[in-house]
Amino acid sequence: MSHSSSSDFDPNHNPWQVISTALQYQNPWITVREDQVINPGGGRGIYGVVSMKNKAIGIIPVDAEGNTWLVGQYRYTLNEYSWEIPMGGGPVELDVLESAQRELREETGLLAKRWTTISRIHTSNSVTDEEGFIFLAEDLEQGEVEPEETEDLRLWKLPLAEAIQMVMDDRITDAISVAGLLKAERVLASRK
Repeated sequence: MSHSSSSDFDPNHNPWQVISTALQYQNPWITVREDQVINPGGGRGIYGVVSMKNKAIGIIPVDAEGNTWLVGQYRYTLNEYSWEIPMGGGPVELDVLESAQRELREETGLLAKRWTTISRIHTSNSVTDEEGFIFLAEDLEQGEVEPEETEDLRLWKLPLAEAIQMVMDDRITDAISVAGLLKAERVLASRK
């Protein structure tokens, strides 16, 4: 760890040197590449990067009574069940708000008249360049649920305060859900 004064710190300086890069794998959702690098200490090594072909989109719907909705599903990568905020992937070329509106409608059937962007997030920036956006959705109206074929979802309407407690008790562990719920609580509290 280097110590320097703020006067000589340049946040745009990249101390990594890339010698070569090779695509190792790709599918419709991700690419995996391996870079041969010289690290900031001058040593040679490899760096694996997972690039997402979509933006991560998370939504915290909150109704006039202070309730929110969680989506439950079995997560293949974790081999365990997970309660999360409504979320999904939005094509990079599409406006993130459009993607958020679609995801909320598909997973919960909810339509919202009021949308607030509350966070831009990097989900695990040591291995992936995934960028996420989290929205607070308010002034809600119930419509039809339209899940994708790969999704076996359960919906749970509960007080936002209970969802926050689930974060604090580690019953919600998904990074976007944790960040989104905690940030939504602060945003809503600041309005009072």
